[in-house]
Amino acid sequence: MGELGPDDGAGNTYSLRPGLQRRFKSSTVKECIHAILKEKLANVQYIPEEMPQLTKSLSETIKDRLKEEGFDRYKMVVQVVIGEQRGEGVNMAARCFWDADTDSYAHDVFMNDSLFCVVAAFGCFYY
Repeated sequence: MGELGPDDGAGNTYSLRPGLQRRFKSSTVKECIHAILKEKLANVQYIPEEMPQLTKSLSETIKDRLKEEGFDRYKMVVQVVIGEQRGEGVNMAARCFWDADTDSYAHDVFMNDSLFCVVAAFGCFYY
């Protein structure tokens, strides 16, 4: 009736590691982030009431763009921080518990005369 052979495509597709073409590439992600920040924030002035919506919009735009890059089976976490440019210093840090073989991150910083924006994108592989 219906024997399963090698041509039927019914093989095991469960994989513990992403293929080389599907691996999270920090350089590609950083380029995507940089392009989006440059486009969206070039002439933006810091207005405190508008920043919550802007950060949310930026994080969604970046996440959607990263999904288009084809990082299959990766959970994307995008963190956006926007602050007023006053010449003060800011330190940021993140700690993660992950598999160093498959998971990674990328970050970029944008600054103009009015604001600074720091974006960190984390890619965690689904097993």
